[in-house]
Amino acid sequence: MANSNGYSFSSWTSFIAESQIRALLRYKVKYYFAGGKPGIMPTDIFAKIMQDLSVRYLEDSKLALDDFNYGPTGGQPWFLKTLAKRLCDVRSIPIDCDEGWNNVSITNGSQQAIYALLDTLIDPGDIIITPSPAYLGFLVPAVKLGGRILTVPTDHDGIIPEFVEKAIYLSKSKFGKIPDIVYVVPDSDNPKGTTIPQKRRQALFDICENHNILLIEDSAYAEIQFKETPKPIKALDKDNNRVAYLGTTSKEAAVLRVGYSVLPPNVREQVLKDKGYLDLCTSTFVQRILDEYYSKYIDEAMRKAIPLYKARYEAMAKAMDASFPAGDRTDPTGGFFIWWESDNKDFDSSKFMKEIAIPNELLYVPGGPFYPITGFSMTEDGSDVEPSVPRPNTMRLGFSYAVPEDISIGIERLGNLLSEHI
Repeated sequence: MANSNGYSFSSWTSFIAESQIRALLRYKVKYYFAGGKPGIMPTDIFAKIMQDLSVRYLEDSKLALDDFNYGPTGGQPWFLKTLAKRLCDVRSIPIDCDEGWNNVSITNGSQQAIYALLDTLIDPGDIIITPSPAYLGFLVPAVKLGGRILTVPTDHDGIIPEFVEKAIYLSKSKFGKIPDIVYVVPDSDNPKGTTIPQKRRQALFDICENHNILLIEDSAYAEIQFKETPKPIKALDKDNNRVAYLGTTSKEAAVLRVGYSVLPPNVREQVLKDKGYLDLCTSTFVQRILDEYYSKYIDEAMRKAIPLYKARYEAMAKAMDASFPAGDRTDPTGGFFIWWESDNKDFDSSKFMKEIAIPNELLYVPGGPFYPITGFSMTEDGSDVEPSVPRPNTMRLGFSYAVPEDISIGIERLGNLLSEHI
């Protein structure tokens, strides 16, 4: 795409807009239910960690020099060992708690891991199966890199495995390709907040195993669960060759932007090669802070945070049930979001937000961005594919940032406005 200065931009810049969620961060409103901003952070713990590190650095100049320097692209061994132990002990990831640390690698946020995975696995025209709706931070890079998205129906238990199986056969018959990737967020997913039951997790793993497809398990919200949830899909991957498991510190610790993953060895090698060109390495200083946090403080922090997040969720759910017009909401087991779909198919949540919600100090995320800007979806009976079309009568409501009192007041206000205008 040429411009007045004589040079040109890459073609993707002409059809991919700025992330709508990033754009919404510019708005300052009283009742903020838009981006998944952590509202409960252990700032006291991080202040103590940095205070303790300051003393150690003054006493040990060699440690200070190392921590403020470059490091290995995939992460410092001492931090990877700490992460490996937690993944083994708490998440039931099938790696050796003491010796399996070299199966773990880090990125600058799990978003970078998503991009690097797509960058190393997808050529233009390759097929990727996702839920409908799905995390836009996965959908947009996939489209940008030339992937063809094929979305699969979801319900209150997340993605439906029977449709995943049908989608694979449709991909072969319609596009002449077996899909390369199936992508899911199994615990309180973004955007719907749904959690996949154990029976479906097993079915998804078996489907990907039978068809030789990589399953990307994005477990961003696994630690923030109000109710007991099944083990990760990765727990089924005893040989570490079928599931790319992604976690992140930015929900369970603070927004220090470190992702951690357990990937099949051949995938890990290529992802770290890609990361080396994206950022060289992740800050060693940030790794040191997080190493202290994960080895000493995370359980204490989660014991305090989870009940507080649960109270925010309950305040939002109660207010929605009391004030929203006819529609359907999800009932998350944890995470940051509730998804709502109006019974009125003609309702446009994006237009409503601009014209009604924002002038009334309210902000949420319209549902449209969680459907691919180009791609395919299955027909209702699963027998064919058709161009993917967003559902404008949907919205994602984040309960993570505001306090319960503001959630109750803001959601009641939003519900009354919706009832008045729909």
